[in-house]
Amino acid sequence: MDTSDPEIKFDGNGHCNHCVDFLEKRALSNYQGEKSDRELIGLYAEMKKAGHGKKYDCVVGISGGIDSSYAAYLAKQNGLRVLAVHLDNGWNSEDAVLNIKNIAKKLDIDYESYVLDWKEFRELQLSFLKASVPEAETPTDIAILAALFHYAKKYKVKHIISGGNFATEGILPKHWHYDAKDKRYLKSIHKQFGSGKIKKFPTFGFLTEMYFKVVKRVKIVYLLNYVPYKKEDAIAILENELHWKNYGGKHHESKYTAFIQSYYLMKKFGIDFRRANLSSLVVTGFISKQEALRLLETVPYNVENIEKDKAYIAKKLGITLAEFEEILNAPPKWYTDYPNNERKLAFIYNTYRKLYRKEKLGSF
Repeated sequence: MDTSDPEIKFDGNGHCNHCVDFLEKRALSNYQGEKSDRELIGLYAEMKKAGHGKKYDCVVGISGGIDSSYAAYLAKQNGLRVLAVHLDNGWNSEDAVLNIKNIAKKLDIDYESYVLDWKEFRELQLSFLKASVPEAETPTDIAILAALFHYAKKYKVKHIISGGNFATEGILPKHWHYDAKDKRYLKSIHKQFGSGKIKKFPTFGFLTEMYFKVVKRVKIVYLLNYVPYKKEDAIAILENELHWKNYGGKHHESKYTAFIQSYYLMKKFGIDFRRANLSSLVVTGFISKQEALRLLETVPYNVENIEKDKAYIAKKLGITLAEFEEILNAPPKWYTDYPNNERKLAFIYNTYRKLYRKEKLGSF
């Protein structure tokens, strides 16, 4: 990590606050050997018991990427009745779509696609781009949550399995990606930069989340935190057993996400998203710091294809390439430049964590 996170701090040993926080707190939620093995057995039993008499034991969010695909694989292999749910926001790569179809077919699991209204979703994406903040993916992130809880409610499922994990995602600065569930932040940006009212887009704020998690007792289970998760091993299993295809970078199952994480964040904010991913791998011992630094010597995007990528995205967003370039070159801003509920949400989430800290199911 470096000062592309404006709030980063280093101690006398040169360790940043992200690594210290991970090793002192978050690492305790990572795989802990036999202890995690026992917890996982109990968790599978809990999900099967909660699903008794229902069509499914769990809902699994699936994108076609490594993490979510492997989470679906583990759930099925351990006897859970799985409903795979995918958010279709119009940006899926062909490989991601094929991966999802192969996974559903090979695992013999049911599959639902939650399709967003493209006109409204495009307006929200443009709003965040024009706001010049790093959170260009907030509209997608919030819609994913809404889709998962929608199907959990529809089928009365009490467990949602996520591919999120501390082994590869344990470090992520808040200034790089502020809380997607802050509806005040979303609405303020769209009001200032968007056009038209949002009627069909599935917003998902903390009140809705509190209702599902506290009142309805729906839990999000980060299954990969309970296993010795190594991407290389997961890829080998997915390729050999499910005909899964590896398309490269993390979260590159979406053409838009690939562009945002590899080019937009780097050019506008100096944020190389690989730093967070690689830092997580370093503190969990999967790679050395020297290897991580070597990987960072290259640029995160394909130099030869970037102009073609920009033209494609501009056309799909319904703006000219010149307009898109103007957006990309606008001065960077942060979530603190716009109305938000950061303090209110921090109090609510901290209170929740204290009340439910014994549940190793992830957090808000």
